[in-house]
Amino acid sequence: MASNFLIIYCTCPTKEVAEKLAITVIENELAACANIVPNITSIYRWQGKVITDQEHLLLLKTDQTHYPEIERIILTNHPYDVPEIIATPVQHGQTDYLNWIRSCLS
Repeated sequence: MASNFLIIYCTCPTKEVAEKLAITVIENELAACANIVPNITSIYRWQGKVITDQEHLLLLKTDQTHYPEIERIILTNHPYDVPEIIATPVQHGQTDYLNWIRSCLS
């Protein structure tokens, strides 16, 4: 089933930050589900230096119409100057699961 659904990726410095963002988004019916993948290693360039950090990856299941509000919530509540906010389209998915996502969104 083709869809207009997204998975939003956001790395967070702590589990607490990831949980706060997830709860806010879910309570506001902007995403159906959030997954937090703990203790990922991120290697990136920041201000001319190569940095290695331990982070937590927040994954949010939503649709395209809710992306702008989720982005606003992340930018308002995230401690990073430039938080990672990347949305990947869901090309296909199991029909009942996608219907469940749809039913959870405002």
